[in-house]
Amino acid sequence: MISSLERVVDDLVVVNSKLLLLIGAPNSGKSDLLCQLANRRQQQILKVGAALGRELLTVPSPRRHLHAADLLKGLAGEYSREDLLLMDNLELLFDKKLKLSPLDLLRRHSQAQRVVAAWPGALTNNRLSYAKTGHPEYRDYSCDGVVPFRVD
Repeated sequence: MISSLERVVDDLVVVNSKLLLLIGAPNSGKSDLLCQLANRRQQQILKVGAALGRELLTVPSPRRHLHAADLLKGLAGEYSREDLLLMDNLELLFDKKLKLSPLDLLRRHSQAQRVVAAWPGALTNNRLSYAKTGHPEYRDYSCDGVVPFRVD
């Protein structure tokens, strides 16, 4: 599977969409596959929850939503290498208090470079979702501008 993923990542250079999402059920191996890619590319993975969480602790609670996107942009710059950014543990981006649109944020990052991220939700009928309907963090997005890569 890693060989297939590498081919798709390499092909992102010539396609319009440079955002590749690893999609699979919990414990399907998305993070393991991302680690294999990181090892082959000799690159670090931006573990968003831990890294962004540390950065946000330096900002007063009521102002965190104002700085989250810029802090993530700075972190992305640190972890990006050879026009490629690998991201995992995105759940913090869905925190309602941060007032972010996680997929739009990933799409913005992919305008400047290839982004490969482990999506913490599902893909059904060409729609990306996170959490269940009615959950405070529930999100539903069109799959436009995204290259889905299923991990089973």
